[in-house]
Amino acid sequence: QVQLVESGGGLVQPGGSLRLSCAASGFEFSSYAMTWYRQPLGKERELVAGTTSAGSNINYGDSVKGRFTISRDNDKNTVYLQMSGLKPEDTAVYYCHAEGPNYDTLKWDEYWGQGTQVTVSS
Repeated sequence: QVQLVESGGGLVQPGGSLRLSCAASGFEFSSYAMTWYRQPLGKERELVAGTTSAGSNINYGDSVKGRFTISRDNDKNTVYLQMSGLKPEDTAVYYCHAEGPNYDTLKWDEYWGQGTQVTVSS
């Protein structure tokens, strides 16, 4: 059974930091690109940061460049999002997304986590 379980969200003051984790199971994690998305209340989901399967290629949304860092540990089947310099506009539900090859079905699969709330407020 495929699972993506996010953790690390919460309430933080402006300027503060949080580290989100996404623990994956049930698929070949090291073969999948991993991406963090976020969705503020009442707005569309947007890309935050993504990494290729080996972590050799990384991209960030314009609004988080220089403040957020994505990383992955393929031994632990976990992807992280280190967030610093948080702003109220970073408030959103943050989702973990996996995309890659299913070697059993020979299809391209994608999975979503359930999301974790990040609230930046004084």
